[in-house]
This record gives sequence, C-alpha cells and structure tokens, in this order.
Amino acid sequence: MKKILLIYSGGTIGMIKKNKSLEPFDFNEIRNAFPELSDSETEIHHTSIKNPIDSSNMTIDNWIELANCIKENYIKYDGFVILHGSDTMAYTSSVLSFMLENINKAVILTGSQLPIGIKRTDAKENLITAIEIACSGIVKEVCVYFEYQLYRGNRVTKVNADNFDAFQSPNYPVLAKAGINIKYKNQYLKSSSEDQIKVHLNLSNEVSILKMFPSIRKEVVTSILNSSKGIILETYGSGNATTADWFIHELELAINNGKTIINVSQCLSGSVTQGHYQTSKELERVGVISGKDMTTEAALAKLMLVLAKSFDRNKIKTKIIENFSGELTI
Repeated sequence: MKKILLIYSGGTIGMIKKNKSLEPFDFNEIRNAFPELSDSETEIHHTSIKNPIDSSNMTIDNWIELANCIKENYIKYDGFVILHGSDTMAYTSSVLSFMLENINKAVILTGSQLPIGIKRTDAKENLITAIEIACSGIVKEVCVYFEYQLYRGNRVTKVNADNFDAFQSPNYPVLAKAGINIKYKNQYLKSSSEDQIKVHLNLSNEVSILKMFPSIRKEVVTSILNSSKGIILETYGSGNATTADWFIHELELAINNGKTIINVSQCLSGSVTQGHYQTSKELERVGVISGKDMTTEAALAKLMLVLAKSFDRNKIKTKIIENFSGELTI
C-alpha cells in the first residue's frame, strides 16, 4: 500500500460552507468529505503548516516550512500532495522545485477555484487525481495538477481567475492529461535522480520585479533597482526595452554596483533573445542576464535561491543560466 502525505497550506480548497459562510475545513474528517478515498488502496495521512493562510500571504517562511515538512517525512512516504491557494501556487511550485534538489518522488500542488462545500466544486477531482498521480511512481518532480492537466511546477503560471482551467504551461508541454485514464507524457517527465535529495532552506527576499511600460519614469526605475540585490526585468517581446540613455545608464550602474538583473518576457509564451533586436543589444552589453523562456515566477524563485549563496558575480550568472530543474530550455 502506497503512503501519501497530504499537506494543507491554506486556500480555497480547504474551505467548507457552514452556517451560510465559509470556514476552514477540518482535515480530521477528510474521509467524510471525500468518501472516494476510503475505496482507495492508498494510505493517506495529513498535516498542515503551523498557520494555514490565504496564498496571497505566502512568504519565504512558509516555503521553508513546506520544504522542511517534506524533508522530515521524505523516507516515510511515497509521495506528497500540497493543498494550496491558486493565486501564488506557481510561485510556490517554482521555488519548491529548486529547494528540493534531486527529489525522486512526486510533490503535487493542487487547489480549487471553488471551496469543497460548494456543489459545483472542482476540489474533489483535483485532490483525488493529484493523490493518484502522487502514488503512481511515474512522476518524480514538483508539479501542479489542476483541471485535468499536470504541469511541471516551474513552468506554470496562473492565467485565469474565473475558469476552472486556471493555469497554463506556456513554454513546456503538459506532463499528463486526466480523462478516463491518466495519460502520462513520459518523454517530458524528469527521469529518476541517482543522487540523494538535497534540501535548500536559505532564500533571499532581496528581489524585485521591474515591469517595462511606455513612458516609464526614471524615478521608478531607479527606486526599484536600488531596492534589491536582484531584479527581474520584464521586457517586451523577445527581451526588448527602451534604449533611452538614462535607462541603459541606470541598468549599467546597478550591475556595476553588484546587482543581478534577469531579463524575462512579458509575453505569455516565447523566449528572450538578447541582441536579436537593437532594443535588446544594449541590455546584453551592460550585463543583463537573459532568462530565456523562464516564467517570471521561476526566474524570481531561482534568483531567491542563488542570491542566498555566497557566490561572486560570475558564479551567479553561471547559475542563473544553468538548467536546475527543467525550468528553462537549453
């Protein structure tokens, strides 16, 4: 019998309607809410982070708590399912994919758009299938399962606030589709690691996101560049930005002062190709690092991990463009 640990971090999926209002779900009664699990040949245990939260309040401390929970229970269980609010799920799945280096078991994040207590809830299907995937032995990485689709955790982004199909993986194929059967795309799944799992618990929050827009003011750019050690620069198209002298100067000054700047596209899909257009040649010249086809969530999570290490500038750049866990296309 496979053993799965269900970890509740908060979010819509953990709410149930009582007395005309939504209240946190009592996971001691999980089999009453999900009688389908009683027919399973899977032994399901459950726990939660110390203070379950709305995912909009997710912090580095919560990520460390989740990673520690998996670390402490890694030998005991065959797989893990994390119940999580959808709003920041892509950030959590991205950062866990880096924190849990060489993981050889499934860590599946799932949630729902409607609470368990609502008749039309998507919570049941998402949870039951996530558990089935976690104990399959086929998946050996951090993933998101939502609305019949399994995604690599560091390739996913939330694209819809209203529909059940809330997520997409713009630059990487889905790993599995759930219909009558679960059809795994084995060619896209990570293979088993021969190395021991290594859990990274140090992350830096000295990061910011600078999103380009027409007529952006120098004061805004300078303020954001000065606020952090690492900056995600969200540019247009394939990595383009204004060529205004003041803008390039501010970037160059920041990089010369030890800042790390990663260029990712505002576009939902596609890749940054610095130097392809004149409007990105200067970014390449001053030392902005191409984030290639990483999502903003993955680039930010990776930057948090790398900045927490005592690396010099060249080592930081080498690590950013290295493929850690399938987050970018080489």
